[in-house]
Amino acid sequence: MKHVFITGVSRGLGYGLAVHFLKNQYHVFGISRNPPDGDSHAVLDNPAFHFHPLDLSDLSNLEENFSRILDSWKNGHDFANPEFVVLNAGILGGLGDLRNTSLEEIQRIMDVNVWANKIMLDVLFAESFPMNGQVIAISSGVSVSGTRGWAGYGLSKATLNMIIKLYAAEKPEVHFTALAPGLIDTAMQDYLCGYPDTEKFPAAIRLRAARGTADMPHPVEAGEKIAIRFRDLLRYKSGSYVDIREMKSLCVDNML
Repeated sequence: MKHVFITGVSRGLGYGLAVHFLKNQYHVFGISRNPPDGDSHAVLDNPAFHFHPLDLSDLSNLEENFSRILDSWKNGHDFANPEFVVLNAGILGGLGDLRNTSLEEIQRIMDVNVWANKIMLDVLFAESFPMNGQVIAISSGVSVSGTRGWAGYGLSKATLNMIIKLYAAEKPEVHFTALAPGLIDTAMQDYLCGYPDTEKFPAAIRLRAARGTADMPHPVEAGEKIAIRFRDLLRYKSGSYVDIREMKSLCVDNML
């Protein structure tokens, strides 16, 4: 029985990944604030899909709540060592300059995109999960590009990259990757592509041009294209940041 754990399965890439793994006979254990809002027959009605709601922004109760969910899965669904742990859940925050972004807003983004992932990983490791599996944290190209406008989101993903690198040094039996998945047509794009101030933030122009093309697939299509590359990530040194759009030309320095 093959298991995968995915955060943020209600929509977007997390939902697309859940669809892919269910089609490939995995038991999918998923969390998000709300249940999936996509095709219920593809996910919600599948007996191999095990969902539990969880608010990742509630850090004060996250360790206890997540531990309780894991216990229920182990007792009720024989949740075993997952082959993949996919830390996908995240929030964007507003598009804007860093100087205009409050510390409170940055902290809100960091809580979900960074510290919630640390808490969940620590709980998983305390339970001896995952052992000899892969932890894949969904990062972003803006974590390394410094593109104007991404502010708190870029900071959070850059920090996530470093957390993955540090855990890789601490847990050599697990393979870690911070993976930038490329453009995906999600609800996040509704906001980004509709942003009016494209002169100040030209990235919005590029996103708008990509929407509706093969460069920005819908979540289910993206989930399949990305999931089939997960095992290829093992060719990279554990802890690496990898952009899926650059995986065809592997850098020797980053390989095992």
